Amino acid sequence: MIRDETKGRARALQLLCAWELTGTPPMPEVAMGLVRLTGPEPRVLDRAEALAEGVVASLDAIDRLAATAAENWRLARIAMVERNILRLGIHELLRRDPGAPPKVVIDEAVQLAHWFGGARAPAFVNGVLDRVARELGLL
Repeated sequence: MIRDETKGRARALQLLCAWELTGTPPMPEVAMGLVRLTGPEPRVLDRAEALAEGVVASLDAIDRLAATAAENWRLARIAMVERNILRLGIHELLRRDPGAPPKVVIDEAVQLAHWFGGARAPAFVNGVLDRVARELGLL
């Protein structure tokens, strides 16, 4: 059985990808579109929307960290799914939520990369987030 926290992260990833694909409309609009497709799961969707809104609110800082940690990769060249997994993971690392230790955040992001990303995505996501966590002094 998949934990609600993991489902929330997966939904947040879906929200971020939909947000990016539709030209960055307000997140509540994107969330309502996702609810029409996936059905309501209030606890999961509330967490997902909060995570996605947090990413969008700090997007410039998150993207700078991602670009620095992803050596030799311009952020625009990273596939959209992997880019948004990185954004979500970096946002959670920056939040420093005691309920989500850095290793858990990284493991969950790697799991999302296994589910939604390409064959090399898990290793790439792991490497970039590990580097960000080390630069932030979390590992």
